[in-house]
Amino acid sequence: MTTYAALLRGINVGGNRKLPMADLRALLGGLGHTGVRTHLQSGQAVFTADHGDEDTLAAELAGAIEERFGFPVDVLVRDHAYLAEVARACPFRAAEPAARQLHVTYFSAPVTPDRYAHLDQAAHLPEEFRLGDRCLYLYAPDGLGRSKLAEALSRQRATKGLIATSRNWNTVVKLVELTAPGA
Repeated sequence: MTTYAALLRGINVGGNRKLPMADLRALLGGLGHTGVRTHLQSGQAVFTADHGDEDTLAAELAGAIEERFGFPVDVLVRDHAYLAEVARACPFRAAEPAARQLHVTYFSAPVTPDRYAHLDQAAHLPEEFRLGDRCLYLYAPDGLGRSKLAEALSRQRATKGLIATSRNWNTVVKLVELTAPGA
């Protein structure tokens, strides 16, 4: 049995694509998963599965959501080991920024530096980003809502077949906790 986090993109934002967390928990349980929990209303679920890999589990959940709710939702599924490594490898941890200043964008596939090579990082300082293993770390000292770098980065994510979804640092840490063995 492996514990996973499902990261849903773009639900319950601005009154659109409503997906109640109780319904998401029931849906995951109906798919045969156990230990189902949700975190916040913005699309994080934790569950235990004894079959499948991350991509298969994500496709299964995305299909079930579209069938049940009538709209498509991009879904990423990641296990505890991956989530813990993303948190551990954060290049901005040494500076100890406030959690609201640090964000992680998870990708469905590896992203190479050439995707962002045209961005002049110096022009966005003190904002910074770094690539990790299927993720991008963003330090936005004035918050994500005011970040010009976040805006520029999001324009570069739009590639057919690449799913990208961002979480603030508090959520990153909480998902590591929730997926830990024995949690």
